[in-house]
Amino acid sequence: MPRSIVSARTRRSRPPFFTPVKRRRRKDGWSPQLQCAFLAELYVHGSVAGAAKAVGKSRESAYRLRARPDAQSFAAAWDHVLAAPGSPPARRTGIADWRKVTLRDLFYRVEIGLWQPVIYRGTMRSIAQKPDNSALLRLLRRLDAQRGKRRIGLAKAPRMKWPQPPGSVSGCFPRGPLLNSARVMT
Repeated sequence: MPRSIVSARTRRSRPPFFTPVKRRRRKDGWSPQLQCAFLAELYVHGSVAGAAKAVGKSRESAYRLRARPDAQSFAAAWDHVLAAPGSPPARRTGIADWRKVTLRDLFYRVEIGLWQPVIYRGTMRSIAQKPDNSALLRLLRRLDAQRGKRRIGLAKAPRMKWPQPPGSVSGCFPRGPLLNSARVMT
């Protein structure tokens, strides 16, 4: 392996876990696997144009993917790869305000999880995945709050009196002292 490649790679950090950008399925689109491959190639090459060319995409489409509003995690992983290892860690650019995340986005984050390309000797060998626990806990907290609001709303509603079906036996038995004395006697 040429010395220049080894020394260049030692000056970059390996890609961290990230949430892939949600895209609709296309044959030539940015799938989560392709996003991992791009980050791995970005780590190896050190240039966006070289990494995009290695995965069969253009540099412009990579920057368009990064600029999407739901690509915060991907952009943070991109910045992490290009930052020098000795530099102070960049401010975490996760979700700025979790209250503005829709339930659909939370379900997506729980379903897809966190991804990380596994790089060995300059090539991506596999993809490590782990669940996104923070998204799961936020989803459960939000669903629990919605369920609690529904319970409170139902508790304030007046209870309906259901009519007795014809021929029911509920009105046939006597009430009062006769019923109580009958129980004592038997």
